[in-house]
Amino acid sequence: MCADLISAPQLSDWAPQRWPVADDWRPVLDLFWNSEAGEALGRFLRARLADGAIVYPPQPLRALAVTPLSQVQIVILGQDPYHGPGQAEGLAFSVAPGVKPPPSLRNIFKEVAREGLAGQAQRRLPDDGSLLSWAEQGVLLLNTSLTVEAGEPGSHAQRGWEVLTDKIIQAVAAKQTPVVFMLWGAHAQAKDGLIASRASFAGANRKSHLMLKANHPSPLSALRAPLPFIGCDHFRLANTFLLQHGASAINW
Repeated sequence: MCADLISAPQLSDWAPQRWPVADDWRPVLDLFWNSEAGEALGRFLRARLADGAIVYPPQPLRALAVTPLSQVQIVILGQDPYHGPGQAEGLAFSVAPGVKPPPSLRNIFKEVAREGLAGQAQRRLPDDGSLLSWAEQGVLLLNTSLTVEAGEPGSHAQRGWEVLTDKIIQAVAAKQTPVVFMLWGAHAQAKDGLIASRASFAGANRKSHLMLKANHPSPLSALRAPLPFIGCDHFRLANTFLLQHGASAINW
């Protein structure tokens, strides 16, 4: 096994009840851990770790620790964590400090700069790919699957994480305060019905959420029709929406 795989931060054991999360996420999590899907996920992860699998990230629930439910203003949905050594830090699209931004993240930074929101005179793309500052401002960076094995994208899909992350999305959609959902690519856009149905269930007095859709920021699709990611204006539109509803804009 390669030394860089062994030395990279990774999940050490399956102890989700001990992982730090904001208190207002705990009711959603507790229901899941005690469910059939939660128990099946636990059995799967424990078995993979016992077999010596390298699993990323070291803190699968980090997004829920950094961004409390009460503070969520924007949701950005990813699919599963980065599968390279040292990349994933438990926040969708974000990489650990000091790690070179992958292609999709570079396109995200390009779009922020194109919209004139980068806050830099020359609009230089960041060298650091961590999006922790976004998460701390209320941007929930949520993957639909929260773990992955080294070098094997999608390896933990359909093992139970999606049951939990659907509940997380529903909890946000049920908020009385308006939220922006950025849905990039078909995988994220498949959640639009879930968002709309839960928002409707929350009651007629709740202000409407905003769903912004575009292609995935991957180089394979970022410039393609019908909804190119580059040029989507999602970051500007999100800030405009937040300001219109009395919330603070995000410092992208």
